[in-house]
Amino acid sequence: MLTDRYGLPLTTTSTAARDAYVAGVDCVLSAAYGDAAHLARAIEADPDFALAHVALARARFLVADVATARKEAARARELAAGTTEREQAHIDALCLAIEGKPVDSLAATRAHLARHPRDAMVAAPATGVFGLIGFSGRQEREPEQVAFLDALEPHLRDDWWFQAVHAFALEEMGRLDEALDLIERSMAQNPANAHGAHIKAHVLYERGEDRKALDYLDAWLPTYAREGLMHCHISWHVALSALVLGETDRAWQVYREQVHPGGAWGPALNVATDAPAFLWRAELAGLPRRPDLWREVRDYARTSFPKSGIAFVDVHRALAHVAAGDSEGIAAIVSDLRERAAAGRSPAGDVVPRLAAGLDAYGRGDWAAAIASLEPALAETVRIGGSRAQRDLVENTLLAAYLKAGRTDDARRLVDAHLDRRPSVPVSGLS
Repeated sequence: MLTDRYGLPLTTTSTAARDAYVAGVDCVLSAAYGDAAHLARAIEADPDFALAHVALARARFLVADVATARKEAARARELAAGTTEREQAHIDALCLAIEGKPVDSLAATRAHLARHPRDAMVAAPATGVFGLIGFSGRQEREPEQVAFLDALEPHLRDDWWFQAVHAFALEEMGRLDEALDLIERSMAQNPANAHGAHIKAHVLYERGEDRKALDYLDAWLPTYAREGLMHCHISWHVALSALVLGETDRAWQVYREQVHPGGAWGPALNVATDAPAFLWRAELAGLPRRPDLWREVRDYARTSFPKSGIAFVDVHRALAHVAAGDSEGIAAIVSDLRERAAAGRSPAGDVVPRLAAGLDAYGRGDWAAAIASLEPALAETVRIGGSRAQRDLVENTLLAAYLKAGRTDDARRLVDAHLDRRPSVPVSGLS
């Protein structure tokens, strides 16, 4: 029987279909451009190849082509009866997430990996800061992520994909030396892994090695297709590193060409969060506000995410409305978020409306109110999802509020509280 790269049997007799499937899966796992084309060739070679259909569903879901993803997922379910038990469970775990059932998908994923721990495609949606665990809304989701991957380590320790995602989880826990060693080993095996390049940038950010991060990404990014899933977000890291290093012209150039709505290619989730995050950080660093850019980002958020529901996006939606001076818009967002939390419809609980209210207060120049909202919410920001580097936006806003309120000792204590992190802090006025 034919097998995949992980030695798992596949229900197809077509070598061409198998080879194209393996190439497509590796593209999905590395965020390389071309996954859909490889998987389409697999399906052309064997139209009844169920795992190729569900892999294509996953690939389209990652770029927010939900209609195509659900169509391919439905086809995979139709074909599942003719496959092995392992493949049926594989299909079910992936389809549940695509069908909008993340809690069920994670449960199915855990059950499946207990029996088939080398099934990387099933494990992948539960990894990273935007995954089934990352977006679970749980306070302890970072150690939960490490435990999830530690259980797979005996089975996948030498695999480049696993080493990369394991490094990311360790980095988010402050285990920076281990993370750096793992990501270096991973990238030595597959230097083209876009997820790996992104994760290395995070490790260097956490170590405060901004010049190394920028030099690395400047060498790596030109080799990556602009159409690749991670191009927009890795470009955000380039812009952020340049901003921290004081290379503001370079930072704005990258923002305009590769991050802002219209310049970026990438899923709406990345564009709607990376663009306001950069603009806000630029202001915290002391650069003047760009109202035209903020209106553009606010309008993009309105179109792409007209309703609340994803905590990480909701915080950035609020940010865009605040900076655009849309008082009615931010009031409506905060009200909606409070109603969702009160009704039990927010996995992240009430931290999202509290953060939105704090950002609103900061935008109005009410430093005391901003501190009163952001200070107690800071420890719970992990619940909104995203990386520590991304959530630094909240901490740096609190730092800026402390400074503007004349509470410099509190600002310094907050910076000094980092025992497992060394990121640069580009907040104007912080000595």
